[in-house]
Amino acid sequence: MDLKLKGKRALVTGSTAGLGEAIAKLLAAEGTTVIVHGRNSERAEAVASAIIAAGGQAEIALGDLATDAGADAVAASSSEGGAVDILVNNAGYYHHLNWSTALPEKWIETYEVNVLSAVRMIQRLVPGMRERGWGRVIQIGGGLAGQPIPMQPDYNASLAARHNLAVSLARDLKDSGVTSNIVAPGAILVPAVKELLENIAPQHGWGETWEDIERGCVRDMVPNDVGRLGRPEEIAAAVTYLASPYADYVSGATIRVDGGTVRSAF
Repeated sequence: MDLKLKGKRALVTGSTAGLGEAIAKLLAAEGTTVIVHGRNSERAEAVASAIIAAGGQAEIALGDLATDAGADAVAASSSEGGAVDILVNNAGYYHHLNWSTALPEKWIETYEVNVLSAVRMIQRLVPGMRERGWGRVIQIGGGLAGQPIPMQPDYNASLAARHNLAVSLARDLKDSGVTSNIVAPGAILVPAVKELLENIAPQHGWGETWEDIERGCVRDMVPNDVGRLGRPEEIAAAVTYLASPYADYVSGATIRVDGGTVRSAF
């Protein structure tokens, strides 16, 4: 299926690994020129080279989006080859903290990386989209935004902020031709997650094969209706749909790609 993305330019923040890398590669496969973003030049070059080797088009923008100077640099680099039509705010991270160890300075750090980084890029790139009458802004959120857990309270709250700002932005973009939406992944099998689960499997008695470990993890930690973890390509597919003209009528929406982890009708 042709998603009519040829000729578009997309900046995917935090796209040197994991979900961001998968999103960048699928957008490129659909004909989009992708700007690979990260803070490490070698990792960014590796992803861009892989996209180009597969027949796609890729550029690189380096910078720390937790700072104004870094955001300025990324916005400038991203626009050198032409205007950015699609902004995917994927960059972010979390600490393995709880209510005793997530001190206020960690909350500030989490908000700088997970929330204000998105705000900075929106404020730098969306005005141009509005002037041109077409654009896409997609936040990568998560189920913890609406169903937080005791652990990682700063991260839970930052996800809720990402969801909230995306809907506020959608209202602000009324009648502009630019949309703002959210993709909310569940537990996704990126390399870091697989390594973590393999390390903790013995203490949970999940077995030794990956099939047994994944089954045990889903049963005990992230129960869902599908019975497995998600794959990065499944998140990328939802993002690519929202980036396409086929999603012109989707505004302020959350697409959950979580196997049914979040038990809600709305």
